[in-house]
Amino acid sequence: MAVLEVKQIRKNFDGEEVLKGIDFSMEKGEVLAIIGSSGSGKTTLLRCLNFLLTPDAGQIFVNGECIFDAEDTRKLSEKEIREKRLHFGLVFQSFNLFPQYNVLRNITLAAELQVKEEGKARKASKQEKKEALAEVTAYAEQLLSQVGLLEKKQAYPCELSGGQQQRVAIARALALNPDILCFDEPTSALDPALTGEVLRVIRGLKSSERTMIVVTHEMEFARRVADKVIYMADGVIEEYGEPEQIFTNPQSEKLKAFLQNAQEGL
Repeated sequence: MAVLEVKQIRKNFDGEEVLKGIDFSMEKGEVLAIIGSSGSGKTTLLRCLNFLLTPDAGQIFVNGECIFDAEDTRKLSEKEIREKRLHFGLVFQSFNLFPQYNVLRNITLAAELQVKEEGKARKASKQEKKEALAEVTAYAEQLLSQVGLLEKKQAYPCELSGGQQQRVAIARALALNPDILCFDEPTSALDPALTGEVLRVIRGLKSSERTMIVVTHEMEFARRVADKVIYMADGVIEEYGEPEQIFTNPQSEKLKAFLQNAQEGL
């Protein structure tokens, strides 16, 4: 059973159709790279998956459960939207860390709120809540160790480099154990010297258990790390396949031109 199925997702902005019927599926542990020129719909697609935007048509299934159906006109509550978002972790282009909190607090904040909410719902004892919060902190430290920043847990975002901030953002996205981890151009705000450290962390996350969608302009990274690649153009999936097929034997004229421009650094 596919961990993610996206069926005929469409999205309009002011009468302009930005997504024109997107279909794809992913198996658990797959890494999907999405490439394409600016304005092709890549970020809009990610934001629809993460319930930051509401598609105008289509369905989204996670582990066989329909979590979105545009034909269901019932208005979702904020709690329902939060619960649906838990299926996805999103790493933004610009980090979006809370400047007033240290690194550890940035990672634990959402999980602590979830623990408190769940504890209140089932009337957990103070000891149970304390133990649960301790587990949240321990897991956050484990994630920081995984991204190579445990020694920075008490630092504040302003004290970190851009690459370090993005690695903290990755750890934060992992803290709630999402089914699918999404990256929206995770290196676009970084200079070349810092890009490599973030890409190494993402590469290190690849495992049989970690399902990831990476919107990226780093073609070599997509070629080496992804199991499948989607090339988007003008709101549609212009081409889809394994990296070797996409990068060495492109069928679409648009994809051929895009790869040529990427190779020339345009």
